[in-house]
Amino acid sequence: MKVTLKDIATRTGYSVNTVSHALAGKTDIAVSTREEIAKVAAEMGYIRNSAASSLRSGKSGTIALILPDVANPNFIIMFRGIEAFFRQKSYTVFVLNTDESPEIERDAIHAALAQNVDGIILCPTADDHANLSYLASTGVPFCLIGRRMQEIDTDYVICDDELGGYLAATHLWENGHRQIAFFNGDLRISAAKERLAGIERALAEYGTELRPEHTLSLSVKAGGNKQQMRLFFEQHPKVSALITFSDLLAYEAICVLEDMGKRVPADLSVVGFDNICSDFSFPTALSSVSVSKKTMAAASAELLWERIEGRTVEEGHIILPTKLIERKTVKTHK
Repeated sequence: MKVTLKDIATRTGYSVNTVSHALAGKTDIAVSTREEIAKVAAEMGYIRNSAASSLRSGKSGTIALILPDVANPNFIIMFRGIEAFFRQKSYTVFVLNTDESPEIERDAIHAALAQNVDGIILCPTADDHANLSYLASTGVPFCLIGRRMQEIDTDYVICDDELGGYLAATHLWENGHRQIAFFNGDLRISAAKERLAGIERALAEYGTELRPEHTLSLSVKAGGNKQQMRLFFEQHPKVSALITFSDLLAYEAICVLEDMGKRVPADLSVVGFDNICSDFSFPTALSSVSVSKKTMAAASAELLWERIEGRTVEEGHIILPTKLIERKTVKTHK
């Protein structure tokens, strides 16, 4: 049987109104009384009716986090940081997965709005201008994380992707690599575009360029790219180093190379993006560009909270620094 306010009132001897105010933390009820009622409610297994509270307060106490791939360790780390922030605010965060599909993303936005969320944190899919324009028109506070849309001015927290690409390419060049490849994501994604720009800037400073045939656009979801990768390695045997859009793509490439009888870094050096080795254990200690994912999560949550509380007016644009974490997948090429 569901425990009601009336049940708690009967057990404690207080009125239903007093019990309601006490459990809501209202200051018109003495602290000792609030504590007594809260203790009895917990013993009875009372669960607060958040829907009813939402109707009374106009706030649901919920945040929607809409991500392209919830299986990606990078996004798992972000979720942990965002959830921890809002837990301290007595908010609940629920996650919706878009599978990198604008159509699924649109449905996720509709689902979040149907739940009367107080705010949304969104890592947008490629080419989702219509979805963001619609979301902006609703007036619900939202913040982009990890990616941005140049065409739509809104709150976002990203890392310096251009610098990350620059650092990765510079590191490989300084280790003697002249035949460098880049396994990128969809160029409609801001991070893919900016990381490519950083690599091109670094190589231009050395008087060369990234060859068009040395770039490969792949699905940013790891697992379905092995045939394309294998064909690339077979067609470009002189490539000595690889930069990937993400660590997941890097590990997928390493698996392909191992299947081909090649070793990393003995036969090919690899640099990834996301630095998921800092939070998860993998058999290969991958050199990777750190994208400040924990700081990004905290900053996006703080920015959205300020928006929910009505303390910000102008759009917040936060670009976090990136740095290269050197491990064991790059060797000096002679």
